[in-house]
Amino acid sequence: MQRAQARAGLPLTSGVHILRHTFCSHLAMHGAPVRAIQELAGHADLSTTMRYMHLSPASLNQAIRLLEQRPPLRGEKGESGTPPQENTSNSH
Repeated sequence: MQRAQARAGLPLTSGVHILRHTFCSHLAMHGAPVRAIQELAGHADLSTTMRYMHLSPASLNQAIRLLEQRPPLRGEKGESGTPPQENTSNSH
């Protein structure tokens, strides 16, 4: 890994260890459950997985934007954010 980094003119890192961090971070940024990441990374302890998961600033901003979304009103179906269609028939 370090030879490939040197040939590519990249800074030398801790070898394949950086791939583990990247793997976990990309899974987290794409919304994978933490427990799934833990299993895929082969970590016995969840706290180890949490140390590997580094999120990009864009992912953190996306998480904050979740608070800006209007929750569905009671009785709404789906996640479209549009209210349900009213029944316009005159059957009283």
